[in-house]
Order: sequence, then structure tokens, then C-alpha cells
Amino acid sequence: MNAPVVIERPGPATPKSVGAAPADTHEKTHRPEDFKLRSHESVNDPNLRSSFRGAMDFLIERRAVHFSDFVAFDQLRKLGEQTRQHALNHLPDLLTQLEAKLTELGVHVHWAETPEDANRIFLDIAKAHDARMMVKGKSMVSEEIELNHVMAEHGIDCLETDMGEYILQLDGDRPSHIIMPAIHKTKQDVAEIFHEHIAGAPLTDDVNELIGIGRKALREKFGASKIGVSGVNFMVAETGTIALVENEGNGRLCTSVPDVHIAITGLEKVIEKLEHLIPLYALLPKSATGQAVTTYFNLITGPRRAGERDGPREMHLILLDNGRTQAYREERFRATLQCIRCGACMNHCPVYTRVGGLSYGTTYPGPIGSIISPHLVGLKSTRDLPTASSLCGACGEVCPVGIPIPEMLMKLREAGRHSVSQSMTPPTQALVGQGEVRLLVEVLAWKGWRLLYSHALLYRLFAWFAPRLRFLTPAWQGGWTQSRAPLKPASKSFRDRLKERNHSPR
Repeated sequence: MNAPVVIERPGPATPKSVGAAPADTHEKTHRPEDFKLRSHESVNDPNLRSSFRGAMDFLIERRAVHFSDFVAFDQLRKLGEQTRQHALNHLPDLLTQLEAKLTELGVHVHWAETPEDANRIFLDIAKAHDARMMVKGKSMVSEEIELNHVMAEHGIDCLETDMGEYILQLDGDRPSHIIMPAIHKTKQDVAEIFHEHIAGAPLTDDVNELIGIGRKALREKFGASKIGVSGVNFMVAETGTIALVENEGNGRLCTSVPDVHIAITGLEKVIEKLEHLIPLYALLPKSATGQAVTTYFNLITGPRRAGERDGPREMHLILLDNGRTQAYREERFRATLQCIRCGACMNHCPVYTRVGGLSYGTTYPGPIGSIISPHLVGLKSTRDLPTASSLCGACGEVCPVGIPIPEMLMKLREAGRHSVSQSMTPPTQALVGQGEVRLLVEVLAWKGWRLLYSHALLYRLFAWFAPRLRFLTPAWQGGWTQSRAPLKPASKSFRDRLKERNHSPR
């Protein structure tokens, strides 16, 4: 099969037969449309804020140790950025080359345009092997397609084996960080979850004991499962190598013990050569967790070969689009696809640190999620996310592959302010969706501001009247006063104060 053609995605997929609706009714569901409400709740939760603040400070400090030489970091970052840009500039050819090489190595390559396509592929493979259970390593793309819940609808258990993801699965919760999914849980929370859901688990808040309880419960599942599922960090087109970075060893078990290994990834993760892994791997763990290297760095090149004693007997790779080609097609948004999912932008973001990942209601939270999610589910439902930023620039400064995140946020804000028109390029129309996404009061306010500042006489009249009529300032000023004091003109204008100062005795 050739690489997929560029498509436009006007909004989120709504699967029917193998839909993305959670099968577990007690699951804590979140929507991007509820960002303002949920962020307000999070800001008023002192325990959550304290937990995130402490964790983020710890990660920031660990990263700073490895990148204390700013000149060296800048050079490495430029190399990482160039590596990712080179791959994106040649993406169609590299995907075709990757498919050919993987097929040569005995890997079955599948193209999935939408989440329902990807889930259907998983279901077909499971049925072919009469599998009733899958063990899964950490994979944000599998979260993106709601794999666990879709498989549950068809009687197939999809068990998370990453410790953080396992904790959340037991609790019916969702990841709040792309690297540390259960960062919003305390050890007391974990103790109660294990005690409730794992037979015979004592109620203890000793971290080492809790990890032992979780590992013991998971260990027996690897050998009992016919299918192992993993994500992908990078794919090498030249050699057909799939690189998987992890710390717990569960990823290696998922990809080697079961008879069938299914890897799923976004189609942007491909790079050209094996040597291009070096700068990216030098950047990823240091940016993500502040580690020089991860515990495990798996390089997978196909299923088990003749004479080999371990590894899967059958291997599949699912390449998911789900809006990525829409971002790729429009050059001003293409840099979004450079992301290597390190989470550094989240760790340094003052907004994410205060509201947490669950407030965003999307698979990918924080600054990077605010520029990725509109392409995956449409800008109409995620219109509040690009505005969830102070534009302090920290996310752009720490990005290890040079994504201009603040610039992307501004472009998405601009796209959200305009209704669909013939002057827009097709990808932008697909991104925005239908209708205007700004309020009438906002439109009138900005039109009034432009009129006032475009005419000197009007501005002078306003500057004269505003201080004298300040008592008429309304106490309620729309969304501004929901969390801020009302704007009120000063008793004297700056021009009047300057006149008084210049004429006062020194």
C-alpha cells in the first residue's frame, strides 16, 4: 500500500460499530468544551495545586542539571529540530520507504485514517487469534483512539502495564501528563485504589511496597496474553527499526512475550536514518524526566526469526492519521508535528502547573496539547485551549526540537477568531469547523478599540472624559470580572499627571 493521501478533517470522529465511547460507565470523562469550568475547579483545589507544583519544580530542576550549558543545549536542540524538519519535509517518501522495509522484515503495516479505522484493525487481529486479552505498554496514541474501551465493548480486556496507567485504569481515571500519567494521584490515593481493586492488597502507603503489589498483579498477565500492544517513539525508514523508550521494562515484556505484537503510532514519528536517533535520544529523556538515559531503549526490527528463542511470532504496525495530514498540509502548522512527546513544555507552563492535565479534556494537555488537539478533534471544541496561555514563552524556550509553541498558539487564536470564508485555505476551514467561535461582545469591543485608537480627536476626548466619568464604570464587565477586579479609569490621565509633574517645583 502506498502512503495515504492528504485529507481534511473537519472535526472529531464519531465511531459507530467500534466507537470510542468509554465502555466503563464510571470512567471520569472530560471534554475540552469544559476547560474553563474544570480549570476553575482545579485552581481552587489546594491539594492538586500543591501536588503539581512540587512535581513540576522537581522535573524542572532535574532537566536544568543536564542542560546547564545553554550553548551546548542550543546546538543540540538545533540538531534535533533539523532532524525532525528533515523527516517532515520528506514524510510521504519516508513512510513509503518505511512500509517497504517493514514488509521485507515480516511486519504487517496498516494505515488508519481515523480512530475507528485503527480500532477496527485491532479488533480484526484479536478475532483472528481468538484473543480475549491484550497487555499494553504506555501509548498516548492508544489513548487517542480510546482503545481500552472499544476493546471492552467487544469483550476483550486491554490491560495497562505501565504502573501509572495501571493505577488510573483501576480507578477509571485518565492520564493528566503524557510522561507521568498518574502525577495527580498521591501515594494515599494509590494505596486506597490497590486495596479496593487488587485482591489481598494491604492498605499501605509505603511506595516500594505499593510498586511491588502492582508488579506482582501484572506479572502473570504477560504470559497469559496472546497480544502485546505498544506505542512508538521513533521509526527509522532506512532500516525498518521501531524505537521504544521506557523505564519499567513492561514495554519490553509487551513486545516480546506475547505471540503477537501490535505497535501503534502517529505517522509523523518516522525519521530517515538510524543515526538520526542519536540527537533525538540525547534530548528526549533529559527533557522528559531529567534522566541522562532511560532504563530501557528498545530497537525492534520485526518478529521472531528462525533460530531465535524469544520475541513475537507476528508483528503489526498501525500508522494513524487522525488529523495529522491536515496539520502537515498547511505549512504554518506543520511544526506541530515535530513534537517528540517529552512533556517539557507542560512542566514549565504556569497554566498547566495550576490547572493540571485533566482540565484540558483532551488526550494531550498543556501547551503542546493546545496546538495538537485542534487538529485531532477540531478547533470548535478546543477553542479555549489556545487561549489557556500567558504567552510567557517558557514552552518555546524549553522545547528540545524548537517548536515555536507561542507562535502556534497565536496562529490558532487567529484561526479561531475568523468564521469560515472562501479566502481561507481548505485546511484552515477544516481546522476551524463551522461558524464563528468568538462572542459578539468581543467583536464589538475590538472594533471600538480600533476606532478609538485610529482617530486622535476621539482618543483625546476619551482621555478627557474617562477620568471624569469613572464613577459610571460598571461593576460587571463580562468574562473579565469572573476572576479579576473591574477595569476602571484612573482619577487622572497619564497626560494630566505628566503636565502636573513638569510644572511642579523640583
